[in-house]
Amino acid sequence: MKIIKIETIWQNAKSRDAWAGSKPQSRQALPNNTWIRVYADNGLIGLGETYYVPRAVGAIVHDVFAPLLIGRDPLDIENHWNNLFSLVNFFGSSGAEMRAISALDLALWDLAGQYVGQPIYNLLGGRNRDRVPVYNTCVSYGQYLDYQAWTEGRAGELAENLLKSGIKAMKIWPFDRFGWTLGGPLNPQGEVTMFGQATAAGVLCHRISNDDLREGVQIIESIRKAVGDKMAVAIEGHARWNLPTATRIARSLEPLDIFWLEEIMPPDNPEAYVRLKSETTVPLCQSERLFSRFAFRPIVEQKAADIIMPDVCWCGGLTEARKICSLADTYFLPITTHDTIGPVALWAAAHLMMHIPNAMIMETVRGYVTGWYNDVITDQIEIREGWLALPDKPGLGTSLREEFLQQPGVHVEVTTEKELQAW
Repeated sequence: MKIIKIETIWQNAKSRDAWAGSKPQSRQALPNNTWIRVYADNGLIGLGETYYVPRAVGAIVHDVFAPLLIGRDPLDIENHWNNLFSLVNFFGSSGAEMRAISALDLALWDLAGQYVGQPIYNLLGGRNRDRVPVYNTCVSYGQYLDYQAWTEGRAGELAENLLKSGIKAMKIWPFDRFGWTLGGPLNPQGEVTMFGQATAAGVLCHRISNDDLREGVQIIESIRKAVGDKMAVAIEGHARWNLPTATRIARSLEPLDIFWLEEIMPPDNPEAYVRLKSETTVPLCQSERLFSRFAFRPIVEQKAADIIMPDVCWCGGLTEARKICSLADTYFLPITTHDTIGPVALWAAAHLMMHIPNAMIMETVRGYVTGWYNDVITDQIEIREGWLALPDKPGLGTSLREEFLQQPGVHVEVTTEKELQAW
């Protein structure tokens, strides 16, 4: 078996007016996704995915990685990862390079599973569990206006609704609105819209007022008032705060039995998180922004986090994610996987979490799982009563819908042996 073709797929963003006319209260996530398909000479096709800068990812795949993959055996997954990483690490490996490696790696695992007729979790070494608990990140999409619920004073009602569906954990980001945005010096807290919704990205902020701190805390208090301790509440920080402010926020959350505090500061300085941990009892979670086991190593070894959160579409795919999980397990740290990205990311993370011994809980967005994910892939992942399960289908267990590829604005780029021979 050998690789004969590599394909990247991405879709244009709709205009602001066109998107607002169809889903005015939802973020337009799709244009940031890149799907990769790896074709073998026996007709098998492996599917991968990553998120952010699809044109940059495509350039890395076709211009840099395709010559190292086409013509070679797709089953040599560890060797391919080492080759691809070694090449781009020669110049600096983070960013689009690691996203491209991640998507290609997922596609190779999918292809390998199809080849041997086994789910990916069996290729990894089999299951430690047959289902994984999920939490809901409270983003809006379709019938689920979860973001509006908790930002407009109905956080308690949202928690009650989630509990009725069997979901016993949720994630919100109640302090973002008080930080500085990308609005510039004349409008430091001005809303910046990207892909149909205000972006969560912002610059590091160095102060939060007492009133703003209380307003953020009151959202969690309203959840506790409505459902008590039946709902686990995780707090996303989006890396928006400096160390003294992060410490104030963490201490204000201590009476509220917080599930975890995630990325309240940028993850670039582990020592800052060590200091934060010494000042609070709230569990700290890190971090989908860390690429490769080398970035996670100081977080784990310096005791800068209580919960480790890799993203299989960013950290290096399944090949690297399993090593990150093993590193965490060595220190008796649990794993939660990151997914507000896309359907393939969710399926791939599910295979990982079925396998690893230290899986704790998975991230989902219920509006995405029941919404646009199903416009892209052939199978909806099973989530019942707050638990996610996988079928025993070979490989990843799902594939791209061919009708999705025929939609207006979809870009498909291909590299084959013929194109490489022409270089």
